[in-house]
Amino acid sequence: MTNQKGTAWKGNHRSIANNRRYPTGNGGIVVNIRRTWPLFFVIIPLIAGCGLFQSTAEKMYERMEKVVSIEDGFKNEQERLIELEKKEKEIYDEILSLGMKDRDKIARLSDEAAGIAKQREECLEKERESMIRAEEEFKKLTKDIEKLDDEKLKKNAEKMYDTMMKRYELHEELYRKYKQGIAYDRELYAMFKEENVKLEDLEDQINKINGIYHEVIELNGQFNKQTEAYNEAKVQFYKDAGLDVKTE
Repeated sequence: MTNQKGTAWKGNHRSIANNRRYPTGNGGIVVNIRRTWPLFFVIIPLIAGCGLFQSTAEKMYERMEKVVSIEDGFKNEQERLIELEKKEKEIYDEILSLGMKDRDKIARLSDEAAGIAKQREECLEKERESMIRAEEEFKKLTKDIEKLDDEKLKKNAEKMYDTMMKRYELHEELYRKYKQGIAYDRELYAMFKEENVKLEDLEDQINKINGIYHEVIELNGQFNKQTEAYNEAKVQFYKDAGLDVKTE
């Protein structure tokens, strides 16, 4: 009996939007700035096991378990991203609490927040590298699928393969949107340092940030659904192939 320890990692965004008031330097006029924060993926494990196999289906099983191992790097970067987002949000809130009263401190905090945003981007790139390696390994299944003699099993394997490839496509789109969000964040921190920044410009930038992160949240939901669909297809493939795999 092999022991199935993992499922494909799935993201779980939480949108945290806070209302803050940003005073101008001309008599206390304030404006509401609503900021969306995406706390990034909370990841759930693909399907894992162990053993030496002979059949084509069992060789496919081994390859899919290797994909699980490669995607472990994805989980590690996600946990780091969440911590960085929380830290960056605290600094952002502190900046807004200062209004325009302490320009030097605002500049210092803005630089600190921009530095954290850069660290988030570095984590994002490492996460993407893990997913690219996992995808490259997964693509090797095509040759094994072609060797399957049972037509029904082959059809199910092809469906499982297509489901996973769609998952990787969604992650790539998620990566692009989140990276754009980080770029918008860094632009905002640069604007905070400008002495004569207009409130309208700040609001426009915040709206851009909110828009891109809402797209991130929506894409993450699609990614989660695709992950679940793949996990279901994978379990069914194991059953149809007669592999004795215990599901946890």
